[in-house]
Amino acid sequence: MCAAAALFVGQGEARAQSRGLPDFTDLVAKSEPAVVNIRTTARAVVRSPFGGGQDPYELFRWFFGPDFVPPGRNPRAQPEEEGREVPRGVGSGFFISSDGYILTNHHVVSGADDIYVTLTDRREFKAKVIGSDERTDVALIKIDATGTTALKPGDPNQLRKGEWVLAIGSPFGLDSTVTAGIVSATGRDTGDYLPFIQTDVAVNPGNSGGPLLNMRGEVVGINSQIISRSGGFMGISLAIPIDQAMRVAEQLRTSGRVIRGRIGVQIGEVSKEVADAIGLGRTAGASVGMVEPGSPAEKAGIEPGDVILKFNGKTIERSSDLPRTVGETKPGTKATVQVWRRGSLRELTITVGEMEPEKSAAQAEEGGQAQKTNALGLIVSDLSAARRRELRVRGGVQVEAADGPAARAGIRQGDVLLALDNIEITNAAQFNALVAKLDRSRSHVVLVRRGDLTQWVPIRPAR
Repeated sequence: MCAAAALFVGQGEARAQSRGLPDFTDLVAKSEPAVVNIRTTARAVVRSPFGGGQDPYELFRWFFGPDFVPPGRNPRAQPEEEGREVPRGVGSGFFISSDGYILTNHHVVSGADDIYVTLTDRREFKAKVIGSDERTDVALIKIDATGTTALKPGDPNQLRKGEWVLAIGSPFGLDSTVTAGIVSATGRDTGDYLPFIQTDVAVNPGNSGGPLLNMRGEVVGINSQIISRSGGFMGISLAIPIDQAMRVAEQLRTSGRVIRGRIGVQIGEVSKEVADAIGLGRTAGASVGMVEPGSPAEKAGIEPGDVILKFNGKTIERSSDLPRTVGETKPGTKATVQVWRRGSLRELTITVGEMEPEKSAAQAEEGGQAQKTNALGLIVSDLSAARRRELRVRGGVQVEAADGPAARAGIRQGDVLLALDNIEITNAAQFNALVAKLDRSRSHVVLVRRGDLTQWVPIRPAR
C-alpha cells in the first residue's frame, strides 16, 4: 500500500473512532430477556394420502402439515384420521409489564388454536389472547408468569432519519436473533390504518411482533411488515409506532377490543389540479366523495366536495390522516371540523360516532338474518388491499366461518383461500358462484394459505 493510501485509511479509521460507531452488546444483553419466541398451532383433521400404516413421508407430513402430498401421489380420496395439533406459524413478541403481558402482531396469533411462548431461558408457557386488533395488526397476549423483564416504551416521534435502531426476534424460527440498521423514514403511509416507521433493519418471516429498539434500549416500534418480491428481506422493513400500539394494547387490556370513532364519509386525496381549481392553493386535506345518510357527518352539514382541512384542531395534511385522527377520538365527543367549500373556510361541529366492532362472518348479519354457509360449509370475506400486500397475493378470500365439509377437511377461521381446483379466487362473490356450480358427486381441492404455509386441501361438497 502506498503512503498516500495508508494515510487515507488511517484518517478514515480515526474519523470512525471519533464518531463512536455503535456497540450493541450492552443494549442486547439488557433487552434480550424481554423478547420471546411465539409458536402457534392449529387442530386439523388429518387426511392421509398414504392409506394408513407406516410411511416414509410421515416426517414431511408433520413438518409441512397434514395435507402434504408427495409428488406423484393423488391428493384425493384420502381417508380421514383423528384430528391432531399441527404447526401453524412462528413469530416474536416482547413483555410490556412484569406480570406476563406480551405485545405482538395480530397476524401472528390470528386463527391459532394454541399459542406457545418460549423465553430466552428456555421456559415455555401457553399463552391466552387478551385481545387482538386486525386494523392495526396489534395483539395483546398473556402468560401466567411474574417478574418478567419488560421493555420501556420510547417516543417514536423523536426518531430521525439515519438514526441507528435494532431488532430482536425469531426470523425463520431462529430465536433471539439480533439485526441492526437505520431509520429510513418515519410516518410512512402505506394506505393502512397506521403510519409506519421504515427501516433497513433485516426483518424476515418470524420477526413479526418483535421489538424495534433505539440506542437507549427503548422500544419504539413493533416489527410488522416487509416489502419484498421474494418473500425475504430486501432492505425495506416497516414497524408500528409503539405509542400507537400501546394505546391499542390499553384498550385491549381493559375491554378486549378497540373502540374507534367514525363520522361516516368516503374520502380521497386532493390533487394539485383540484387544489388550484377550487382556490385552495396547496395540496392538503381530505376530499369528501360521499356522505353516508344519517351519519354524524351528514348531521353536521358536511357535503360531498368539501375538503376537510382540520379535525378537532389537528391539521389533515393527507387523506389518510383523517381516519386515523377520527379513530383516535372517543365516540360521543363534540369536535370541530374545518372544511373548504366553494372558495371559503367553514367551521362545523360534529358529534363523533362509534365504528362498529369487527365481526366474524358467523356473527355478521345480512338482511336481518345470519349468513349461511355455502356448499363447502364456508363463509368467506374479501381480503383488504393491505392484507393482500402483506400476503403478496393478487386475490383470495378469508375464511370467516367453517362448518360441515370444510371443517372436516381441516379448514378453519382465518385461513386464506387462493384457488378452487384450477381457478384463481378473486373475491367472495366469485368464490361463492364457483362453489354453487361444483359437481357434488366428487371431491375438489382448495389452495389454502395458513401462516407461511400454502397447501392443497381436498374437500367434498355437501349434497
